[in-house]
Amino acid sequence: MGRTGTRTGEVMDAIRRRIASRKLSPGERLPSIRSFAATMGVSPSTVVEAYDRLAAEGLIQSRPGSGFTLSGATPPLALAEVEPRRDRAIDPFWVSRQSLDSGADMLKPGCGWLPADWMPNATVRRAVRQLARAGDGLLADYGGTRGSLPLRRLLARQFADEGIAAGADQILLTPSGTQAIDLICRLLLRPGDAVLVDDPCYFNFQALLRAHRARIIGVPYTRKGPDTDLFAQALATHRPRLYITNSALHNPTGATMTPQTAHRLLCAAAAHDPTANDFTIVEDDIFAGFEPEPSPRLAVLDGLARVIRIGSFSKTLSASIRCGYIAARPDWVEALVDLQVATNFGGPSPAAAELVLASLNDGSYRKHLDGLRRRLSRVRRETAARLETLGLQPWLMPRGGFYLWCGLPDGLDAAGIARAALDEKVVLAPGDVFSVSRSASGRLRFNVAQMADPRIFDVLARAMANPSPSPLGEDQGARVLANASPSV
Repeated sequence: MGRTGTRTGEVMDAIRRRIASRKLSPGERLPSIRSFAATMGVSPSTVVEAYDRLAAEGLIQSRPGSGFTLSGATPPLALAEVEPRRDRAIDPFWVSRQSLDSGADMLKPGCGWLPADWMPNATVRRAVRQLARAGDGLLADYGGTRGSLPLRRLLARQFADEGIAAGADQILLTPSGTQAIDLICRLLLRPGDAVLVDDPCYFNFQALLRAHRARIIGVPYTRKGPDTDLFAQALATHRPRLYITNSALHNPTGATMTPQTAHRLLCAAAAHDPTANDFTIVEDDIFAGFEPEPSPRLAVLDGLARVIRIGSFSKTLSASIRCGYIAARPDWVEALVDLQVATNFGGPSPAAAELVLASLNDGSYRKHLDGLRRRLSRVRRETAARLETLGLQPWLMPRGGFYLWCGLPDGLDAAGIARAALDEKVVLAPGDVFSVSRSASGRLRFNVAQMADPRIFDVLARAMANPSPSPLGEDQGARVLANASPSV
């Protein structure tokens, strides 16, 4: 590995990241010494020394008259090496692992789902008993390429109530909401394409885009939605292929896009790409069920011309029953069907789709949502009050959902607090894991539904008083911030 404490080591690490992310292929020429020196802000002699060391390792080779080329076979795609090494407390993959792999003894106020006893388990159990009486084919066969027609028809009726005219043929069921985005990225992205995301945004958007080797561009998010002036500027500067967002109950901030912001955003998109062929908006509507009343949706205003609607049932029904959906233009759905056959040999499990359908048709499900919204409203207020006693101030009070995006007292670093809390078996979500520009080090995202145990507040108070220092050296930490993904 390169000596990251030297400028030469930084150049070596930059080349390794390009190789790990497959931006360089065997036999391909490396950037010229002068051009890479300008890119890295170092002297040509530093690049010469870095290339010579990499050649001595056998990673690259010198060809007289042709410069340096990459040696050997392409290594496996290592996502952890695609970007400069980060503090693990703010790495999306690490935070996801801590939340998903932690045992029952861990407290998880930083996770992104409701506790099991908040979910409509009686409804799901009735659906399971109903499934047990189904024919053998439903329990044993592959599903259709588009997924359950009855469930797609139910979704189409729900969309019609919102004002989206989309028939069942414009809806594709997927094994999850994340896999819905993955299919869209496979359809529309090529390595190196720019993608706009909110800054801050759901951290797994970033992780997934890194897997597709996209250039991630952050647009600052306000209490009214994305900053529309900077959004238009990003369109002109970076010519992105996609924009991925939550319009309602935004993750992590809890904000909801205003009608004015939604209108300006779509106008900027239309001015940038009048034909709706080169720039697409992906609207993740996973938190819709938590809204007290519907707010403006990009898919409704746009009519699915340049907006793709995705969602799943993991937040309100069950994260164990994996089923998501995509609503899009008919020609895109046709192409997505083929991709889903190639990557998953069909849609979600027919049994999973049947469980979702039976649960949504159960009369108790609507009552569950009503009760959930009331319960969350109460718990949000109570949790915000308790956090404020520790000096944590909510950025805003969301109109629904289960997130509070809170600012720490001046001078405190969320990553250090998260490391200290993890030592006491509490998983937190530090702000910079959500921020493309790494500009949210003074914030934490809390899941109010996961805050019932009073030990969380005791651990939080101790962690704020004695945060753990960064495992990165001071100089390396500065370089991580300097080399983070570009942001507007």
